[in-house]
Amino acid sequence: MKFTCWHIPALILLCVGSLNAQFTDVINSNRPGESMSAFSVGKTVFQAETGGYYIEEKNEDNGVEAKGWGVDLQLRYGAFFEQLEFIAEMQYQNDHVDRALTDEDRAGFRQLILGGKYLIYDPNKDYEAKPNLYSYRANHKFKWRDLLPAVGVYGGFNLNLNNPFVPEQEPNFTPKFMVITQNQFRRSVLVLNFIADKVATSYMTIGYIGTFTYGINSRFSAFIENQGFYGDFADENILRGGAAYLVRENIQVDLSAGTNFRDNPRQFIAGAGLSWRFDDNYETVYLRIPKEEKGKKEDKNKKKKDKQKRKDGINPETGEPTE
Repeated sequence: MKFTCWHIPALILLCVGSLNAQFTDVINSNRPGESMSAFSVGKTVFQAETGGYYIEEKNEDNGVEAKGWGVDLQLRYGAFFEQLEFIAEMQYQNDHVDRALTDEDRAGFRQLILGGKYLIYDPNKDYEAKPNLYSYRANHKFKWRDLLPAVGVYGGFNLNLNNPFVPEQEPNFTPKFMVITQNQFRRSVLVLNFIADKVATSYMTIGYIGTFTYGINSRFSAFIENQGFYGDFADENILRGGAAYLVRENIQVDLSAGTNFRDNPRQFIAGAGLSWRFDDNYETVYLRIPKEEKGKKEDKNKKKKDKQKRKDGINPETGEPTE
């Protein structure tokens, strides 16, 4: 299982709202939660996120118990546009299954997914908050605008290469789609993923992931996450939690654990991971409002104010009452 962000250390996402496009001052990782952020890593930026985990699954109704370990890897690369990112997700698992009359060892890729993500809306693009120089409270109070989320879309496909963890009849190629929203509330970040997986097959599932991350300080962040998915062959609800530590601007380590809400089957998983970013080729892209457009907007506002002053009997040039 792959633990991603919503993942995202809150510290990292505190930088996302800046005017510097997708790129942030510190690494923006999807670990250690399972959700995916709305923002990309940035054009020409390469990022690797990997980790190991221990897993236990037990079903007392049919007497099946499985224990094992696994490794997951997510490779991310920003290309063509600041908003675009290509993603490869891999998960290898090795476990031992005990049944009432027999047992077996399983090993193979539990997950192979190739896809791409694009940010279609950023509420902070071309927006610059103007501070109130006379009121601390006004600068820090809740603003309705904070409820506007960044929105991204994802499209990809699952590759089933002799996967021993899924039914034999499952197709080798199945589509996956996702809508992603992301809100930042000062030191906290909320990410929501709405997922349609294995679309147009008998094994299709509809699901969601909700991750809340809190930045404890400039290095530590903690998260809590809920995931649910539903279909004819899958029905589950999982709770996860964990923490991440920023070692350097481009390196993050994490710990996490999760369990489901059902007694049968029962699942527990715990893991640790590392995220690393290579950004030497990145060139900063600024999304500021062009000076010409800004000047036109200011001229338009000035004309409106002058017109109102004339109606009120005031000379807009001198500020004195007209006769």
